[in-house]
Parts: sequence; C-alpha cells; structure tokens
Amino acid sequence: MTDLVMVKLGGSLITDKRGESAAREDVIERLGREIAAALPRMWEKLVVGHGSGSFGHAAAARHGIGRGPVAAGSEAGVSETAYQAARLHELVVGSLRDADLAPFSWAPSSAMIMRSGRPVKATTEPLAEALEQGLLPVTYGDVVMDREWGAAICSTEQALRTLHSRLKRRGFRVRRALWLGVTSGIYDSAGEPVPRIDRGNFSEVRRGIGAAEGTDVTGGMMLRLETVRWFQRRGVESWIVDGRVPGLLEAGLLGEDLPGTRLPPEA
Repeated sequence: MTDLVMVKLGGSLITDKRGESAAREDVIERLGREIAAALPRMWEKLVVGHGSGSFGHAAAARHGIGRGPVAAGSEAGVSETAYQAARLHELVVGSLRDADLAPFSWAPSSAMIMRSGRPVKATTEPLAEALEQGLLPVTYGDVVMDREWGAAICSTEQALRTLHSRLKRRGFRVRRALWLGVTSGIYDSAGEPVPRIDRGNFSEVRRGIGAAEGTDVTGGMMLRLETVRWFQRRGVESWIVDGRVPGLLEAGLLGEDLPGTRLPPEA
C-alpha cells in the first residue's frame, strides 16, 4: 500500500464567505508555499481538496442547487454554480503552480454521478495515475449530475470520502487528514477548542456545533465533524486546525502535533 495524506482547505479560509466571489488570494498563496516547503520532505503522497466558499456556495444558494431536485429551467443556475466553483479552483491550482508544484485537477463534475445528493459512481483511475507519476491531485466542491435531483452539490468532504474508498482499491491508504478552517479546532459549549474527539465524547461535541458562518449549502462545521469521524473510524488520524496561522499546514504535513482538535485513528 502507498500511504496518503489528505488536506482540505476550507472555503471559509480561502474566501470570505460573507461576500460573493471574494477570494483571499494572499492566504491561498501562503498555503501553496507551505505545501511546496513540506512536500519534498514527506514520505507519503498528497491529495489536496478545497471548498468553494463564496464562489460556488453563493451561486448554489441563489439558484437553489444542492437542497433537493432542481427546478425546471434551472440550467443556467447549474452552469453558473459550476463556473463559479471552477473559478476558485483555477486560483488555487494557479497558486500551487506558482509555488513550483505540479497540480492535477480532479473535478467531481467530470468524474462522478450522484443520486439524491450522494455519490454513487466515480472514476478515479486518472487521479491514481497522477499520483503514481508524481503529480499533486487537487479536487474541490463542485456541481455533479444527479440521477434523481438533476444536479447536486458534491462537497469537498464527499469528494475526499469517495477518494478514500476508491483509492484504497488501487493500493493507496490514507493515513492522515488535515482540515484547515478559521477556527482553532472544534469548540465546546464554552467556546474552547476540544483537544481530542473519540467515540466517548463525539455525541456531546456534535450537540454543541453551531450554524455555519456565511453562505454554506453543504453543512459547514457539522459536515466537517461528521466527515472526520467517518475517517477516524477507518483508521485515519485527523487534525482540525486554524489555517490562518502561518506554518501549521507545513507542520501538519510533516506529521507534527498541532494546536487544534485531534481525532486519533480507531480502526
């Protein structure tokens, strides 16, 4: 098995989700430099995912995409949402290229089919080949054709879960996942970061999760918590950290302990 690290750059981190099409280009560039600094020193391969933030989420909310069957005549809305998500993706990929990396896009819109908002089919062979050839796969939250709804939103979390399962069949094993946002981890009811989450306190922590900040059609922090718990049960260590702090991404890629919330592997 070839070991992998997965990274999710949250939409709230790389954009201002209170606005529309508001990229934080300085943050995107810094994160690209941190990946470039760490990757040559990593023994694992890397897959990067990023949210759609104020690009895709704002368009999806405006057109009612991702919350059930799309309305008749919504073709323009589906197209705009896909276009806005791809615009942000181009910025992220461009920043990685500027950092002298070799990113390779894996767009869910071109590789997946969903049913009632859940992925049911995905083509991962191109991504696996890209990993084998030393490229850096990059995926993102995207619009996907849906057999029941017409179109749905595939969150970055859904894309990474799908890749975890499909790549395992191709000899890749996810060992660690880093989830970067604009909080210092998962907060408890007193507003303090929870240092560790496991089966013993997951339900209590879940009850304390608040609503997502800004426009979000996929579930915000609740979706992230449920996703990292899913990874935890499959033997993947996860860290939820504040991506605004310079150096944390680089340190996490190198396997260092981080300030934030850790979910140790269970399987």
